[in-house]
Amino acid sequence: MSWKATVLTLFPSMFPDTLGVSLVGQAREKGIWSLDVRDIREHGIGRHRAVDDAPAGGGPGMVMRVDVAAASIDAARAGEPDRPSLYLSPRGKPLTQAKVSSLSRAPGVLLLCGRFEGLDERAIEARGLEEVSIGDFVLAGGEIAAMALIEACVRLLPGVLGCESSRAEESFEGGLLEYPQYTRPQSFEGRDIPPVLVSGHHEEIARWRRAQAEKLTKTRRPDLWSLYETRHG
Repeated sequence: MSWKATVLTLFPSMFPDTLGVSLVGQAREKGIWSLDVRDIREHGIGRHRAVDDAPAGGGPGMVMRVDVAAASIDAARAGEPDRPSLYLSPRGKPLTQAKVSSLSRAPGVLLLCGRFEGLDERAIEARGLEEVSIGDFVLAGGEIAAMALIEACVRLLPGVLGCESSRAEESFEGGLLEYPQYTRPQSFEGRDIPPVLVSGHHEEIARWRRAQAEKLTKTRRPDLWSLYETRHG
């Protein structure tokens, strides 16, 4: 059985978009994973398929209705194996490579893309949604976040990457950012490839790359560096 991503959205025409090209798109064509996009508005209320209403207690904007969201989730889950159900939200837990790796080992994911001022809290509680954020910023909706999450998961599926061993040296694997990469030409505008990388000494190259990864992590992501030091101190 292939890994399956089900996306609940008010804008199904946004998909597959970037998920239909490059390695991710090719993997979908090969049947390594599948994409099921569902229109939340199909479960809207009344003749106009209303999906939102004014926030209880007042305030700006609109809120996605609990009954509409719950009906959409229930329809997507019917007859399907149990999969992680996520709500893309800026207040969610940060999406990490470790989380992505865990999701890629599941049968797939069910993703609800929020819009408006958010989703009625009762839908999150009643349907056991896990809130996940791709960063400390706010988007107009959860669709782009859903694409990012799906792509991150799909590229970890067996048979997707041309070189499976390359995953071991990516950023966040082992708790560090990836070391700098270089290729030809050897010299560009007075900038040369570091001599160690063309020395042919594999052990020295490995030491250089490790040192560079540690330096970058310490400088750019002190939060990750603190965790790395704790684990390897």
